[in-house]
This record gives sequence, structure tokens and C-alpha cells, in this order.
Amino acid sequence: MGKKLEAAVAKIESRLYPLQEACELVKELAFARFDETVELAIRLGVDPKRADQMVRGTTVLPHGTGKKVRILVFAKGEKEQEAREAGADYVGAEDLVERIKGGWLEFDQAIATPDLMASVGKLGKILGPRGLMPNPKTGTVTFDVAKAIQEIRRGRVEYKVDKAGIVHVPIGKVSFSANQLCENAQAVFSSVLKAKPPTSKGKYLKGATLCSTMGPGIPLDTATLARQFD
Repeated sequence: MGKKLEAAVAKIESRLYPLQEACELVKELAFARFDETVELAIRLGVDPKRADQMVRGTTVLPHGTGKKVRILVFAKGEKEQEAREAGADYVGAEDLVERIKGGWLEFDQAIATPDLMASVGKLGKILGPRGLMPNPKTGTVTFDVAKAIQEIRRGRVEYKVDKAGIVHVPIGKVSFSANQLCENAQAVFSSVLKAKPPTSKGKYLKGATLCSTMGPGIPLDTATLARQFD
């Protein structure tokens, strides 16, 4: 552990922090020379191995992510023109499929029209593990490509519970104000709580931490948060 990280860890008390206080502290503890990303990690009481307990979804962060998102759209014809006019960074069809097969992955989000999913589906082994595969459940397989692009530009983030039962979501940068980080985090908590599977029994929200890219995790008072969204 480096001296800066060790000093940051020493400032975290042995207690659960209210969200607003944690957002203020994560800014105080950031020490990197770049604008660190702030991430929320939520531990859920689900069994990710069971299909009926898979938690995934999207939400729009009120203040965005602070990151320039490169958007790729698989579309052709009128929808290709619509995507270009809406500000997509890359638009194409089979040409993009072949380019990605060749190893090109210079984009952060992918959208596809339903008629091209037969071709895009061939990229599942490449895009799937990287979280880049278009999916109708997250609104990225749609004929309304302009709306999908606009939502991503406004700060839409996707989340999916991992094998350990944890959801990881970026909620902004340390350059954001504490209030902006707090409001973004509240949007994520609200969405994740609404996504609770009917088959999930017992305590659903088991814990959460807030941290910056290089900083230590700050434990959150999830009981108070859960009551806030009841």
C-alpha cells in the first residue's frame, strides 16, 4: 500500500457513512493527478447463478458520468442516417461487424436495430464479455436509435450483477460536487431497488461502498438508503 493510499485509509472511521457524507469524503480522499472516476459498488442478496435472480438494468444519471462516450450504431438505410444526425460516432452494418472481428474495439457503447441482430449476434463472444453487446433489455436493440443515443449522451449507465452478487456503477468524477455525486448515486440505488427479482428472499440490499479510482472504499449506511426509497 502506497503512503497516499495508506493516509486515505486512515481517515475512514469504523462506521457506516450516510451517502452525502460519503460523497464529500470520497472527494477529500482522492489523491491521483487525474480526474478519478467515482464508483458505487452494491452487494445484493441474490444468487447470480439463478436466471430468475439476475439483476440488470439501466438508469440515467442526473448529472451524467463526466466521460465522453463513443457510441457505435449498427444500422442501415434511413436508420443509418438517423444515427448520424443524432451524433453517433460510428455507424455501419456488416462493415463494422467485420472490423470488430478484426480486433477493433474503439467504442464505449453499442446500439443495433433489430433487423441487424442476426449479424451482430455473431460478435457475442467478443462484445459480451466486455459489456458491449446490444441488448433489448437495456434499450440498445431498438429502431428508435436517436432516442437511445440521446439517453446515452445524457448519462445513461447500464449495470449487471456479477458472479459475486455485486453491482458496479460509475457515478461521476471527483471533480463533481458532492451533491452531484449524491444525486447520481440516489438514481442508481432507486433503479437497483426497483430491479429486485420477485424470487429474491431475505435482505436484498446487503451493503455498499463508494470509492474513487485510486482511493479506498467508504462503507455506506444502506439501511437508511433503503428506507428512503420505500
